[in-house]
Amino acid sequence: MLFDPLSNTLSKIKNAEKVSKTQVVIKVSSKLIKDVLRVMKDNKYISEFEIVNSNAGEILVITLSGELNNCNCIKPKYSVKCIDLPKFEKRYLPAQGFGILILSTPKGVISNTEAKKIGIGGVLLAYVY
Repeated sequence: MLFDPLSNTLSKIKNAEKVSKTQVVIKVSSKLIKDVLRVMKDNKYISEFEIVNSNAGEILVITLSGELNNCNCIKPKYSVKCIDLPKFEKRYLPAQGFGILILSTPKGVISNTEAKKIGIGGVLLAYVY
């Protein structure tokens, strides 16, 4: 039984990256997972992902780029204002300007750098570096 599909997806990606695999197949698909993968792709942490329809439902095939060191879900999911983002960057990222936080905002799922440009807060979902 899956309690947190996003956390399981990020764990599978991290484990596949550690053993130098080039692709990961995820059998659980949701809009949130697709949006998080889109942000990771925009920031060049994964090469691409494609959605394959099968009899059992949608399957995500993720192509890894080899640029990922670590990724994980943030639990509990904190609500963050734009001015509080640097505090959480210090907490979850190893260095300033290294890695991204992924947030769910009223403008959609975006990275912390985009959230700072827009000047908007949201709910922290994950970190990637």
